[in-house]
Amino acid sequence: MDISTICVHGCEKKFDTTGAVAVPIFASATFAHPGVGRSTGFDYSRSLNPTTVHLEDTVAALEGGTSAVAFSSGMAAVSVLMELFSPGDHIIASDDLYGGTVRLFSFISEKNGVKVSYAAPRDIEKEIKASTKAVFIETPSNPMMRVTDIAATAAITKKHNMLLIVDNTFLTPYFQKPFSLGADIVLHSGTKYLGGHNDSLSGMLVVKDSNLAEKIRFLAKTTGGCLSPFESFLIIRGIKTLAVRMERQQETALKIVNWLSRHSAVKKVYYPGLKEHPDYEISAGQTSGFGAMISFSVRDGQTAAKILESVKVIKYAESLGGVESLITYPMLQTHADLPESERNARGINDCLLRLSVGLEAPDDLIADLEQAFPTT
Repeated sequence: MDISTICVHGCEKKFDTTGAVAVPIFASATFAHPGVGRSTGFDYSRSLNPTTVHLEDTVAALEGGTSAVAFSSGMAAVSVLMELFSPGDHIIASDDLYGGTVRLFSFISEKNGVKVSYAAPRDIEKEIKASTKAVFIETPSNPMMRVTDIAATAAITKKHNMLLIVDNTFLTPYFQKPFSLGADIVLHSGTKYLGGHNDSLSGMLVVKDSNLAEKIRFLAKTTGGCLSPFESFLIIRGIKTLAVRMERQQETALKIVNWLSRHSAVKKVYYPGLKEHPDYEISAGQTSGFGAMISFSVRDGQTAAKILESVKVIKYAESLGGVESLITYPMLQTHADLPESERNARGINDCLLRLSVGLEAPDDLIADLEQAFPTT
């Protein structure tokens, strides 16, 4: 079945007998037992809820996984993910990574005895130790839009009997299928493109291995960061338009990329769909689209500040992937907790801006950027 159809109709599993077209919100914290030692399959919503199960099975179907677990946020999903590891274990992560994930690794995982080191895609195998249990990649990366060859990385992890974890938030299963390239776990901040409306928080972990699925479900139930039925309903609703949103947002992004590339105040545009992007061939080979996330550097910090304070249609805000276009200052927002030296080494300085392209008319977004840029 085509992914667009799965987006609209979701999984085949139904828990409602009324014929409701929209998935009902099962707003119950607990469920009655039909008898001693008997269950309807639902006991307590922290473990399983019918609305949330529909969402989980839908996301698993979209990704090509066997099981998914929904969480109250993307960071709640990462927190449970890291509970798969024990003190003394070592993880290799992309050296360009969402700042919130780095913050969790630095302040929580390290405290709990899990060691994390960072490497460029080409250097991952050099970082492997006897204690290395997994490789965690985000591709394209946030905010520098670097691309990791998933299949090549999977060959490394399988050779060394390690897990490959892929954050697929930017491209979603509509444009990128990490499992088909060898991933073991796929992560999403469902707050972003899956939900798509900047109105709900969620996170997802998707797996193919049933034993791994059981471990994650147990950890989710135990730690309690479950997604509520109402939030599950909102993400299900968002997924219904995922295919058309991704196509339209990418189409608009390409027009904005071309405009930015010609602007005299723009030093560099970071977008995997540009043929001059160093990872263009890798991206083109493992995805069906380049997405709608753009980062770009302007000539100085004053220019960046002027743009942020002058946009009108585009909103100066954190997050991404919604129908509204958002512009973000990574240095002060998504990556503010990284030491300045680390930010600068990654290119996350006062000149860098990140743009999440929404569903507004392309000409209106370009006109908004044009009036926001300094005239001289």
